[in-house]
Amino acid sequence: MGSLFSLFVVIVLILMAVAGIKVANMQFFFGVVLPYAAVIIFILGVIGKALKWGRSPVPFKIPTTCGQQKSLPWIRQNKLDNPSSALGVIGRMLLEVLLFRSLFGNTTVELKEGPKLAHGSTKWLWLGGLAFHWSFLVVLLRHTRLFMDPPPAFLQKIEVM
Repeated sequence: MGSLFSLFVVIVLILMAVAGIKVANMQFFFGVVLPYAAVIIFILGVIGKALKWGRSPVPFKIPTTCGQQKSLPWIRQNKLDNPSSALGVIGRMLLEVLLFRSLFGNTTVELKEGPKLAHGSTKWLWLGGLAFHWSFLVVLLRHTRLFMDPPPAFLQKIEVM
């Protein structure tokens, strides 16, 4: 039911765009204003989510933290697993966003015959996710040069990829 509703909404949106272009002569709105507004809303949403994530005491709810919290002075704190400062939060967020650090440490658990629990690695999932998202970033960056003339220097360097 959910997928049929989504398909119906997409068809209605397509028909609204076609009607707006053909009947109401709104090519500029649908071809320029709406795409730029969508990109701006997307970027502001991502920035807002990252700021909200950074303000929370524990940036995300993944139960894979395994480092020592800040407690007694003679116990060494793991500053990336359990940050207590803004710099630690920024470091943890960068490692999570760029390298999927928590997914790298995850393991999979299977119940074997009898009451035996088997732990396994999910490194292939981590590697696949990393390859997919970094490839997507490269494709996105390479396409941004189509909207800028001249493209920035960092975009010209990745044109050979």
